[in-house]
Amino acid sequence: QVHLAESGGGLVQPGGSLRLSCGASGSGFTFDEFSIGWFRQAPGKDREGVSGISSDGKSTYYTDAVKGRFTISRDNAKNTVYLQMNSLKPEDTAVYYCAGARVNLFALGTMEHTWAYDYWGQGTQVTVSS
Repeated sequence: QVHLAESGGGLVQPGGSLRLSCGASGSGFTFDEFSIGWFRQAPGKDREGVSGISSDGKSTYYTDAVKGRFTISRDNAKNTVYLQMNSLKPEDTAVYYCAGARVNLFALGTMEHTWAYDYWGQGTQVTVSS
């Protein structure tokens, strides 16, 4: 079983930055086999894909709304994926979730779909407000 846990959320002013972390723990898994995605859900809205990274870190994707502002990366030695969020806007306010799948979602073309993932964290709140 794999457990994912997000951290790093909080309250930040518009234009500010936050770095979210997604740590994996459990037994019997190899983190560098996992595709990892970041999703967010604002009140009253569906959960949407924000960014994703392949198991080896060589492939990434970003939704148009965050391109040029967010950067995803991973450290497989630490079983952790990061989401660096810069130039934050009020519309980035949401609960952010990380999710994992032990398949190559980039090859399948399904990184941005919630149904493609088997494991989810509990979420971390990001609030962008002055």
